[in-house]
Amino acid sequence: MSILANKIQHVVINRTDAMGDVILTLPACIYLKSLFPHLTITFLGRNYTKAIIECCPAIDHFINYDELKLLPEQEQVNTLREKNIDAIVHIFSHKPTAILARKAGINIRIGSSSKFYNWFNCNRLIKLSRKNSPLNEAQLNIYLLKELGVTHIPSLAEIAALYPDNFKPRAELNEELKSKLDKTKFNLIIHPKSHGHGCEWDMENFTKLIWQLPAEKFNIMITGSQKEHELFKEWIPKLPDHVTDMSGTMGMADLISFVFHCDGLLASGTGPLHLAAASGIHTLGLFPLTRSINAKRWGPVGIKAEYMESDGDDLGSISVDMVYNKINAWLAE
Repeated sequence: MSILANKIQHVVINRTDAMGDVILTLPACIYLKSLFPHLTITFLGRNYTKAIIECCPAIDHFINYDELKLLPEQEQVNTLREKNIDAIVHIFSHKPTAILARKAGINIRIGSSSKFYNWFNCNRLIKLSRKNSPLNEAQLNIYLLKELGVTHIPSLAEIAALYPDNFKPRAELNEELKSKLDKTKFNLIIHPKSHGHGCEWDMENFTKLIWQLPAEKFNIMITGSQKEHELFKEWIPKLPDHVTDMSGTMGMADLISFVFHCDGLLASGTGPLHLAAASGIHTLGLFPLTRSINAKRWGPVGIKAEYMESDGDDLGSISVDMVYNKINAWLAE
């Protein structure tokens, strides 16, 4: 019998890791809410992903783990107890939060059996090997909801269809960011780096691609973190004058809103790729065959999301012409 048949009212989804991981966890929240509308869903996450959670109406509350972990241990426990949580799903296995949920007396604690510490801190274990699974990360996250009565794992097309009505930026696009967009051209974001989260295409390939894309048709903007902005200082002068370097200029809320208003994005397997996919714009991800970071596991999920996969453990077999032809074809859609 489904646990939810026993009057579960409040579930916490725990995902205290990176931007892309959180975006690929939103479908689990959306799908759960669609099946059980009475549920209160709280998301336990990091401060910098709060703006992502605020875009998803299926999630009712957010617990900021960066703030929670600064409290004395007993105050952390009391904070969770006061929220009358019936169940927690550790989508991201994290030992400190697993221990905390147990000490807080949360009645139903769900986690993957692959983590040894979950055997001591969770009372519902799901047999799951992400590394060897044929499922996309978004599907794996939904699989962990089976103890809550979720019996169907949606296809990637079904998951993509969840985003349009359930992922909208809360922040208005400010005038400075609006001024970067050109209504007469295809507004294309190129996000070359990944903070080591993905396999990166050679920067020389990005240079050749940008020079090849016609300036009269494409408005090209480079995004990245402040750290990546420093890395780009020698690269940006090699690009055409009409390219805008926007790296290091946006916080999360502004980035979400800006991506939502653009037309397309090119990146490797990194957070902004999944943000673009969720936003419903044209999205192209570049992936190696490497098992842990390949497209089968980490490919973007969205109504206009696509990817290219190399024939090896780097992106060397993905040519500039291949990427150019794919992006240029977006103009006709």
